[in-house]
Amino acid sequence: MTSLANVVEKRVNLFGVSEPIVQIEKGGVIGQTAHRLIVELPGVTDVKQAADMIGRTPVLDFRLVKPGADKLTPEERAKATLDDIFVETGLTGRYLSRASLEFDQTTYAPRVALRFNDEGAKLFAKITHDNVGKVLAIFLDGNPISTPVIQTEISSGQAVINGTFSVEEARALVRDLNLGALPVPISLSSSQTVGATLGKGALDASLFAGMVAFIAVGIFLVLWYRVPGIIAVIALAIYVALNLALFKLIPVTLTAAGIAGFILTLGMAVDANILIFERMKEELRRGLGLSDAIREGFARAWLSIRDSNLSSIITAVILYYFASTPIIKGFALVFGLGVIVSMFTAITASRTLLMAVGADGKGKGEGRLARFFFSSGIRS
Repeated sequence: MTSLANVVEKRVNLFGVSEPIVQIEKGGVIGQTAHRLIVELPGVTDVKQAADMIGRTPVLDFRLVKPGADKLTPEERAKATLDDIFVETGLTGRYLSRASLEFDQTTYAPRVALRFNDEGAKLFAKITHDNVGKVLAIFLDGNPISTPVIQTEISSGQAVINGTFSVEEARALVRDLNLGALPVPISLSSSQTVGATLGKGALDASLFAGMVAFIAVGIFLVLWYRVPGIIAVIALAIYVALNLALFKLIPVTLTAAGIAGFILTLGMAVDANILIFERMKEELRRGLGLSDAIREGFARAWLSIRDSNLSSIITAVILYYFASTPIIKGFALVFGLGVIVSMFTAITASRTLLMAVGADGKGKGEGRLARFFFSSGIRS
């Protein structure tokens, strides 16, 4: 059940941003214990969609060819079913610890390594001892995915499948074997849709707080940085639109952790614009023309923006890779995407808009008016 819970969580939370709750429930009467897997999916209201996301657990099993099946004529083989040709051995995915891709040390050809648990090793040893030279077919959900021949008795619980397959085919076989290494299949027992009451109130409050914060930051930028502040507000609006588009595309369920990551990157996007404006102001004080000051300001600010954002991206990658819970993984992904988009908007949208506004400035002809609009604070 623990393995099953881990696989289901990976299926419904591929990118770590939906924050599902997957838990095992035990119950029943005296002498009988029932196990259920409870899966809660935030943001999913369609029961069919939820069932499709979870899917069925593939069942892996190993089968031998029935005695005399190899003597069937082509006509008889065409009419025969899999049960007419193969017989179950009792060796299933529950006994398989893991499958991995290896390469032959002599020929460097790809091969698939199997490792069984202690109980599976004993059963596999008996099967290989009694059926040397016979086909031991591997089935996934009733479909054969490999038909290796037993070359010798294997008592160690570790086997290797050799063949003429390519690296891609061997990797696909490893994936199928690991997917099927589960003890039981699953089916939908019951479903329930829970409406948002407290969650809706918290969401509305978060949206309202976000709008107030955006407006407050916008007012500060416009009052303190004047024309560059207006451009920064436009760039921030572009940043928000691009992020929301990415969240819809992936898709991302904006829970508390995701909103926190998004707000952090919004602050970093503002910080990048402030670095640019301050550098540009320094160039204006040195006596450069407006267009030259804009170019120099971006050139000098870019190194700081690059280094700070790169360190944040590295942090996000480490958090995502080593995250032990979906909450941390979701935060890391939203944070990393936001940093990348904020850096993109700072060096494209802000720069393009500033260059468009300041393109007509020529030397001293810009005068005090231009310097006033492109300066900052209470002094010109």
